[in-house]
Amino acid sequence: MQGANQRPADYKAVLRMHHSLCPRPREYLFGTVVASNARSWRGGGGPAGEAEAEMTSGTSDRIAREQAALRRVATLVARAASAEEVFTAVTAEVGQLLEVDITFLVRYDQEDAITIVGTWSSTGEETAIPVGGRFELGGRNVTTLVVQTGQPARIDYAETGASGPIGISATGEWGLRSSSGAPISVDGRLWGVIVAASTSEAFLPADTEARLTGFTELVATAVANTQARVELRRFAEQQAALRRVATLVARAASAEEVFTAVTAEVGQLLEVDITVLVRYDLDDMITIVGTWTSAGGAPPSPVGSRFKVGGRNVTTLVVRTGQPARTDYAETGASGPIGISATDGWGLRSSSGAPISVDGRLWGVIIAASASEAFLPADTEARLAGFTELVGTALANTQAQAALTASRARIVAAADTARRRIERDLHDGAQQRLVSLVLQLRGSTQTSPRPDADALATQMDLVAEEIIGVLDELREIARGIHPAILAEGGLRPALTTLARRSAIPVRLDLELDRRLPEPVELAAYYVINEALANTAKHAHATSMDVQVAADGGLLRICVRDDGHGGADPTHGTGLVGLIDRVEALGGQLTLRSPPGAGTTLNVALPLTAPTPPTSLGRPD
Repeated sequence: MQGANQRPADYKAVLRMHHSLCPRPREYLFGTVVASNARSWRGGGGPAGEAEAEMTSGTSDRIAREQAALRRVATLVARAASAEEVFTAVTAEVGQLLEVDITFLVRYDQEDAITIVGTWSSTGEETAIPVGGRFELGGRNVTTLVVQTGQPARIDYAETGASGPIGISATGEWGLRSSSGAPISVDGRLWGVIVAASTSEAFLPADTEARLTGFTELVATAVANTQARVELRRFAEQQAALRRVATLVARAASAEEVFTAVTAEVGQLLEVDITVLVRYDLDDMITIVGTWTSAGGAPPSPVGSRFKVGGRNVTTLVVRTGQPARTDYAETGASGPIGISATDGWGLRSSSGAPISVDGRLWGVIIAASASEAFLPADTEARLAGFTELVGTALANTQAQAALTASRARIVAAADTARRRIERDLHDGAQQRLVSLVLQLRGSTQTSPRPDADALATQMDLVAEEIIGVLDELREIARGIHPAILAEGGLRPALTTLARRSAIPVRLDLELDRRLPEPVELAAYYVINEALANTAKHAHATSMDVQVAADGGLLRICVRDDGHGGADPTHGTGLVGLIDRVEALGGQLTLRSPPGAGTTLNVALPLTAPTPPTSLGRPD
């Protein structure tokens, strides 16, 4: 206890703190008490001194409670709690500290709207104020006043009424009668507001705004720290997602694989319910080329579904403006075939889309959508836009790869057509003329009246035999250019003939029960023919095994020999040409030839044609 003639040691500190927390009327009252009883400290106390001591004690207790609340929030922030945890703790601490009925934390969005990010009620029950709910600013309500003035504000709705979407909800379903709010600034910009509200007849105390203001600095620090962590985590996750897509593109994955990966990566990154990848077509239509759902189920409109552009929906907005767009269907409704499908078929309540451009032209849009009550975060479009550049690059690369594959397929097809024409010309032209020549020679010798006819016949027979030899060579050349037996009988008899003619014994294992597409049969024939020829020339092998099987949409070929190995596909054009032929059909060729251990050639050929480039661009 202080001496009768001494003031408390913390008198000035308590007075300053009290003045910072209390509005002007109470400052005046407190100042009057202090002034009128200044002599009481010097003169030994009295009733006024006891009143001031009680007042000082109450203020000190309140300060202690506030400091304890701030320490708890600071501890939460220090251990890197999530934004949701921090927002929940802040609203709870403020509500309990100020002994109000409801507190909620609001974030201002860029498009003159707010998002509720945290709520608390004194009853412990869930409030009618939805976390994630979005409202337009405007009218008479605390939230709008704070954003307009940048200052703390109060409205006693029971006396002044309310208006605007927020005010109507506040006095209606939320049941608020009095509200006080204080702004929260992060990095010098207005971030949001914390609101303390009463649902009872009694208005909030006059110092509520001041006490809220004393609390917002740490809230701002917590928000800034949380935002920094979230942004860092988001950046790392986004970079990882982009790397995965880039890796997929680098290994020349199909368009379908890229589309599936892109929608999945974006959906998981943004934590939304549905993502859709859409391609714009020339006939004012769109085609769905990729989908992903958080539940893992099939979407109502599968890949390949087409819709007419038009009405109020994100897809149409993006194609009309070429800019990112958002539609909160729960507030604005939807129209047009796409919009009706989005709300009725897919159950979407909020959608954001960003355009995808390929080679400077609008190719399509990637859409992130929510089917829940909570609207999508305000930065969804920006995050989508940050992702679309790589998507556009991926599409351009995939399109170039598809075009290259198609070009190679056309070159191979043209070469095969030329081979077929040369073989036909040899068969119908040179071979037929040689056969006729042989017949004419033999006919001439038989009808010749000359006395040396026998000698002449012998000479003509020798010439005929030479011509027959040339004819056989031409047939062999024609067979190598384009085997007639393959066109007539298919792969099984053609390979059987190759094995029979091979200089090295060949064991055939053929699992073929039907004719295959002509390009596949040709590729398989030339691969095996080249392998047999290379083995005979270079491998010094004593035997070979050839296995061919059509299984699961693929034709699998395996050619093995027991030669000395060491084959190098970079030396010579034979294997390089085979690789081009196989890859032109979307297949793969692998060669394993360790020195001294023989050579194994494996080929996998799809039994369907490779994806044409029009699957990436607009249809022709």
